[in-house]
Amino acid sequence: MVLFVPRLGKKKIESSIEPTPNKNERFYQLPKPTGKAPYRLALSSLIPDQLETIEKSGGISFHVLGDTGGTKTLEPTHVVEAAMESDFDDHNPSFLYHLGDVIYKFGEASEYYPQFYEAYAHYPAPIFAIPGNKDGDVRPDSNEKSLAAFVSNFCAKKNEITVDASDIDRDAMIQPNVYWTLLAPFVTIIGLYSNVPDGGVIKDDQFDWFKEELKSAPKDKALIISVHHAPLSADDEHSGSNTILNILDKGFRESRRLPDIVFSGHVHNYQRFTRQLDNGGNKHQLPYVIVGTGGHSKLHDMQKQKNGNKIDTPLKLPDMENVVLENYCDDKFGFMRLRVTADKLQGKFYSVAAPHKLWDKAPKKIDEFELDLQKHKLA
Repeated sequence: MVLFVPRLGKKKIESSIEPTPNKNERFYQLPKPTGKAPYRLALSSLIPDQLETIEKSGGISFHVLGDTGGTKTLEPTHVVEAAMESDFDDHNPSFLYHLGDVIYKFGEASEYYPQFYEAYAHYPAPIFAIPGNKDGDVRPDSNEKSLAAFVSNFCAKKNEITVDASDIDRDAMIQPNVYWTLLAPFVTIIGLYSNVPDGGVIKDDQFDWFKEELKSAPKDKALIISVHHAPLSADDEHSGSNTILNILDKGFRESRRLPDIVFSGHVHNYQRFTRQLDNGGNKHQLPYVIVGTGGHSKLHDMQKQKNGNKIDTPLKLPDMENVVLENYCDDKFGFMRLRVTADKLQGKFYSVAAPHKLWDKAPKKIDEFELDLQKHKLA
């Protein structure tokens, strides 16, 4: 089985589990964890007063997106944030889960105020994150260590306002590591860090942790995997990472546990795939979703079909067994709201107005899906 999305109509390229990065995209050693293994954080430690309401409602809602930072303009970032704020009026999401690339072009502390804290000053819920390649990259000739600013602002040892936040009243997050697991009502989210090199790199120590987290994840809750580099993508800028898809598959196989959905960023558009896997003789439909539409000004076009036209969906991908591109949006910024109950996982992707139409902030639904967690089939 081919385990990545090649450029449509072009020859596939194989890659190893740990590719040799080019000189401009080297692997960076990870910072030391700030918490204790196995690096888990319970949502109850941050919003204990909301847990009863969540349980009584029969499910949990939260936002998902990535790639929010920007060096040229932050208008799209602010528009997306404003749209998510409006979402609280009717749906009251419990948190935002960020899929990486919080800061561009390097993950420098000086950029956290304009690109993150100021942009999300009024977002009324906790914000969790995994790092992206830009968060881990280091400016040439800099003495900064990779992910130093990310650790200060997302992996702090206690809730307090950092120097980077300046006058913005948002505490640093207390995630225990740059790869970690969020424990919440109805859902468990395992977050991986795929480092800086093109296509991503995950070393053995993180893989071993990942496999054990898959094994120990509660079977009565939805299981989500998040990783910045997209294992599947049909965009014209990156394409999917064979490396990451191989690593995830190896973890699924060795742990004998399949997740319910895989989220990624890195690609600056929205894409949703369905991959059908065999799970002990049963068909297991696994969505792979890219939500890299958080505000970085450069959106990535999708590949064109051989006749030069835009892709029509649903599309069974060439050279891919049992993988279908269900929907995409490559010309608008936006966010996803996820709703997880005991038996269903429902995702809705909303686009926002273009930055030059700031008066029209009402988000518009572009895509919607519902996964039956018992039968593991999409409605």
